[in-house]
Amino acid sequence: MNQRIVAGLLGYLTLFTGAAMIPPFILAAVTEEIGGAAAFLLSIFLCVAVTFELERFGGLQGKDNIGVRDGIAITGLGWLLVSILGTVPYLTGGYLNLIDSLTESFAGFSGTGATVFNDVEILPRSILLWRSLSNWVGGLGIVVIFMAILSQLGRGAMFILRAETTGPTKDRQMPRIRDNAKALFKIYVFLTVICAISYYLCGLNSFAAVNHAMTTIATGGYGIYNSTVGEYGNAYLEYCMAFFMIISSGSFAMYATALRRGGGVILRNSEFKIYLWIVFVTSAIIAADLFLEMQFDIETAIRNAIFHVASLSSTTGFVAYDFDTYPPLSKACLMMTMFLGGCAGSTAGGLKVARIILLFKFIGSIVKQKIHPQILNPVKLNGIVIEDSVVYGAAKFFFAVVMMDIVFAFVMMFDGIDFVDAVSVSVSTMASVGPGFGIQGATSTYALLPPLSKLFACIFMFLSRLEFFTVLVLFTPTFWKSARENW
Repeated sequence: MNQRIVAGLLGYLTLFTGAAMIPPFILAAVTEEIGGAAAFLLSIFLCVAVTFELERFGGLQGKDNIGVRDGIAITGLGWLLVSILGTVPYLTGGYLNLIDSLTESFAGFSGTGATVFNDVEILPRSILLWRSLSNWVGGLGIVVIFMAILSQLGRGAMFILRAETTGPTKDRQMPRIRDNAKALFKIYVFLTVICAISYYLCGLNSFAAVNHAMTTIATGGYGIYNSTVGEYGNAYLEYCMAFFMIISSGSFAMYATALRRGGGVILRNSEFKIYLWIVFVTSAIIAADLFLEMQFDIETAIRNAIFHVASLSSTTGFVAYDFDTYPPLSKACLMMTMFLGGCAGSTAGGLKVARIILLFKFIGSIVKQKIHPQILNPVKLNGIVIEDSVVYGAAKFFFAVVMMDIVFAFVMMFDGIDFVDAVSVSVSTMASVGPGFGIQGATSTYALLPPLSKLFACIFMFLSRLEFFTVLVLFTPTFWKSARENW
């Protein structure tokens, strides 16, 4: 690993974090939030100071090549550094203590959207904007946005992109990696703008529309009211939000390809079609359950079902109604969609639909080979034969998710949380959803968790956002060998 290159790029990321704090600082200054302005100004100065220190130690030169080890270090350490710096406005402004500040920042940048604030409505607008920005920057990926802006990475950008993007396969639409990052970023910005305009037309004021648009497209779910979407009681807004949450659950690489090759790319994408079927079937089941068991009228039942299935399957976590009061069948369906998540290459969390498809096809392939040992039955996705290493990778990731869910649940039970609540919090956190059931219900916050559980929640949010292995490899002794050779 070339420490000079890693330090230099981490310096750029730190400066980028400071730049992201400028809009909340300006808002605080304009609205005369003295405490908020001081907190953000101090945070920006700290980011600049850290940048100078890192750049003094390292830097990126014209002939430098970034290898796999460098890419993993830049992505893993970059996410950690940015998330820690993101705590500073909460801490210096006196809004949260150290542990709560860490939890809020990690939840923001990881797209989990779980808050430790008991009452977000008393917060100044600058802090509300910073929460939404942390969701938005973390949604597509800090490093992907960074790559779209920085032109110095060259061929080594491929290793950074692979370390951060989610899903079993890493789609590449253009020959140059930076062009890929720029295409994804442009789509991300375009969808955010269209979403904000749509919310404004649905009746939200400009501040609320922009904040909710950022957290919708990022599938982060931070809101500016305690009851999030339920505060508005606006049916048109709920349908509109459901639409954009579903769109954000699709692969952004798929959208980039569709822009060049036509909309047929989306219609032929088997993962997105299966995801839509999952949303349709679970929404129908929940709507029927709400109509029969809770005596909702038909339109309200359908709207609640579609909204919350879109919210939890996209791992956004918006709440229009306290779904913790739903009948058991509806809660089971929501838990399932929460665990599955959205499509690979989207801003959604969860296991990813592509992995589920690969695992089911892999099981089917094994069964056929038992019956016909001589037959070759490769696993295919979208008509393309998937390499065995990718299929085995999906199986390994599934195992890792289950094991990490169990470990986190046991940690919380050790910390005094009962079994059902521990499992719910674990699944919700690992899927980057935020709200869940029980102690972390639709209207609850992470504030109820003990300090130890909050610290472990930070660790597991960090692990799940980078899909475990990028982070876990940082803890292996061989990774830190003093060598300049790339893997």
